[in-house]
Amino acid sequence: MGNREDLLAGARRCLEEKGWARTTVRDITAASGGVSMAAIGYHFGSREALLNAALIDAIDEWGTHTGRALAAFGTEKATPAQRYEAMWDRIIESFATHRTLWLASVEALAQAEHSEDLRRHLAGGQAEGRRGLAALLGGVEEDAVTDGAARTLGAVQMALLSGLMTQWLTDPDRAPTGADVVAGLRALARVVGPGRS
Repeated sequence: MGNREDLLAGARRCLEEKGWARTTVRDITAASGGVSMAAIGYHFGSREALLNAALIDAIDEWGTHTGRALAAFGTEKATPAQRYEAMWDRIIESFATHRTLWLASVEALAQAEHSEDLRRHLAGGQAEGRRGLAALLGGVEEDAVTDGAARTLGAVQMALLSGLMTQWLTDPDRAPTGADVVAGLRALARVVGPGRS
């Protein structure tokens, strides 16, 4: 790898081990195998730009992993509700196995307030996520998902995902399970009642 790639890899390690706020330029260069501090300025312009690039890499990996986790859930003979519950159980498992990636995504939200590039990247990822989740749950290809389905079904799934993730990262022992999510949605359906025709 070259200096640029070494710096990205080192910054990624620092984000996973220390987080954004606690990572210093010295930490990054040490984790990069001794690449000089000046190389950060040369390749990225600043520590913040390098950390943004590393966060974007982490978020892209997170999105790829999440897509794979959702691609095959439940069994063929399962009911739609059982498959949906299995999907959430799969996502919850990924909170433990890929905790640092999920934490990086949370940290990215806070950092996006200070970086238009990062905010644009996150907004694009959210739009893709809404469309992808709507396609998955609707059993259609992504290009067949209407804007309305992405804005409703997809957006609600993204909201559930974000909320469940923050609950699990804060208190995994008391965070909802897949069965809890399904039971909660059934209870919510009783509250809101049938839709208008």
